[in-house]
Formats: sequence, C-alpha cells, structure tokens
Amino acid sequence: MMLVEEAAPDADVLPVAALRGYLRMGSGFALAEDAAEDLALAGFLRAAIATIEARTGKVLLRRLFRMRLEEWRDRLAQPLPLAPVNSVASIEVTDASGRITTVDPGRWRLLPDMQRPLILPAGTLLPAVPTGGFITIRFCAGFGTAWSEVPADLAQAALMLAARYYEDRSDDQARAALPFAVSSLLDRWRQVRTLAGRGNRA
Repeated sequence: MMLVEEAAPDADVLPVAALRGYLRMGSGFALAEDAAEDLALAGFLRAAIATIEARTGKVLLRRLFRMRLEEWRDRLAQPLPLAPVNSVASIEVTDASGRITTVDPGRWRLLPDMQRPLILPAGTLLPAVPTGGFITIRFCAGFGTAWSEVPADLAQAALMLAARYYEDRSDDQARAALPFAVSSLLDRWRQVRTLAGRGNRA
C-alpha cells in the first residue's frame, strides 16, 4: 500500500496564535509576532499534527489523500487506514498496460466509521484487479476544515507537542520522545490499524 497526502492543511487554519499564547503561558515571555516567527510556529504545528495522525490514524484537519493498492485486502470489504473519512472521490483500476478505468460509483459504497471506515461492494464483490495492475482510491478525511472542529483533547495534544518541539528545537533526541501528557491524551484515539495487506484475486 502507498498512501499520499494530496494537499496539506492551509496555513491560515493552523492555530498559530493559540500556540503563541500557550508558549507565553508556559515560558512567561511573549514571542515576537512577525512573519518569520509565525512561519516557524506553523512548521512545529505541522510536525505535531503529523506525529499525532501517525500515532492515532485520525486526521485532524480535512484534506485529500490518495491510496494505491496492488490488490484488495478482501473483495468483500476494503478498510481505509485513516478516519474519519468524509467521502470517497473516486476508485480507479489501472491495468498492466497503464490503461485506467474508473469504477462506477454504483458498484461500491463507503461505510463511515471512526475506527475502521470501509469500502464495501454494492453487489457481491469489489471489482477484480487485473494481473500486474493496481487500484487507486482518492478520499477526503478529517474532523473538519477549521481548528475549532478538531476534538478538544487532540487539539490540546497538538499544541502541547508543538510547544515541546519548539522548546527542544535544538535537541533532536529529545524531540523523538512523545511526552507522557501528550501520550495520555492520545490513548483513547489509538487503534490497531488494519491496512492494505494481501488479499485474494479473483
């Protein structure tokens, strides 16, 4: 399986002001409000969000992803590796010669789930994948387009982790460890993630 993020969260959606306030409360001094500082804080927020999403399988801010599978995990149901999934834009089958066929949306449906969203066949089975071919699934995932739509504990974890990254920016070893407080906030969102795996061709 190959999973690609097709669009990063817009910079104006990131809670830069909230992170600046959080750092001021924690350190007792104000950060300069200039473009360079905002850019740096946005970078730490992006890193924190990426870490949290990797640990939980939950997408904080809504955006598009592209997943490539060499075959279905199971033609009865294909799990998606991220949640919540808002919609599936398209499913395409590419054969060994590179010819692309869009799968009719009438042949599949999305089963939303906060832990394990699934693509299910509308009939008996998902369409067969030709030998040497692959499947491309484009889908939209995330809690919302605004930071206010992110669950409070995940939003707090992102601010805390971004602050740690800022404070430990010269210490790569310290940044590698997830703080206990952040880990505790993520516990209820963790899942045993079922990814692409190998399935059965037919």
